[in-house]
Amino acid sequence: MVWKRIYYVDSLPQKQQLALQRYRQKLDHVIDCIEQNESVIRLIIKDVEQMFENVKEPASSENNPTKSDVIASDIDKVQVTFKQLYRDWSQEGAIEREMCYKPIIDEITSIFSPDHCRTEDINILVPGAGLGRLAYEIAKRGYSCQGNEFSLFMLFASNFILNKCHGIEIYEMYPWIQQVDNNLEIEHQAAKVKFPDINPADLRQHTKNSKFTMVAGDFLDVYTYANEWDCVATCFFIDCANNIMTFIEKIYKILKPGGVWINIGPLQYHFSASPEENSIEPSFEVIKDIINSVGFKIQKERTGVPTLYSQNPKSMLKYVYESVFFVCCKPDDGSDSPTVGRVNNCSGRMTLLE
Repeated sequence: MVWKRIYYVDSLPQKQQLALQRYRQKLDHVIDCIEQNESVIRLIIKDVEQMFENVKEPASSENNPTKSDVIASDIDKVQVTFKQLYRDWSQEGAIEREMCYKPIIDEITSIFSPDHCRTEDINILVPGAGLGRLAYEIAKRGYSCQGNEFSLFMLFASNFILNKCHGIEIYEMYPWIQQVDNNLEIEHQAAKVKFPDINPADLRQHTKNSKFTMVAGDFLDVYTYANEWDCVATCFFIDCANNIMTFIEKIYKILKPGGVWINIGPLQYHFSASPEENSIEPSFEVIKDIINSVGFKIQKERTGVPTLYSQNPKSMLKYVYESVFFVCCKPDDGSDSPTVGRVNNCSGRMTLLE
């Protein structure tokens, strides 16, 4: 698309080309930024075939093609991954993390206070973990935390950040370089962002007995054992389901009696506009009925919570979600303590920060 714009500008009358000189120079710089992003992509995908502990890919050319067609949806996913790097692992993304992650973390440290429990004995699951920052921050506070993610794009990038980055702001990227609209200044599209904002390897200094892992696979398929988790924390996740009821029922099943579900996010319903996908889109009012019918007890509820998701801070257009935040408890039925199972049915498992 950049080259198309360059060719178009170069075809314009000379008078218009002179007026667009700064714009034309910007397009050359955009190409440089895209090439820098490509170098980051190459670092991220290096050796990814060895990423999963329980998946071994044959080394044949048939299974490891050197060239394939690029499809538009994959390009979109790459762009989303760069924006997620901004959100989760840059200094500039701290505002979004404060809005979205802090309420969850504050609730966890309040319910499972280090003054009243051994934090390493508290097992917390973060489905839809993305690039792992929320799960990382939970583990950093001494809890045993597992992130779950389905997207290979996110898994490749989180593996790179959590296992291969050993420093602060050692890489550069341009998360908004494909954002051609609503730019006040030339530099806003080509804003450089450094990552990571912290050294992920420092987690070892905070976690002595707790565990931090990431598991790859579909949330509904991976987690089959009942009564396994003390807490499930979801952030911008539950509206990713074709049928949100299945997510709520699964969360209830895998929580231990007395366990809590903490959620923040909107109801964007990712499949609502896809004609080839089934989708239901209940309002929050209906969702509360579902939560109660499954067996949860809603303990806290706040609506209109302002949250951002991967927004360019300098853009003329920003989306601010008025999210819902709630805390639910699975009642303790007084039965014996559940036997803690283990995650099975994984598409692949990454062990992080060994």
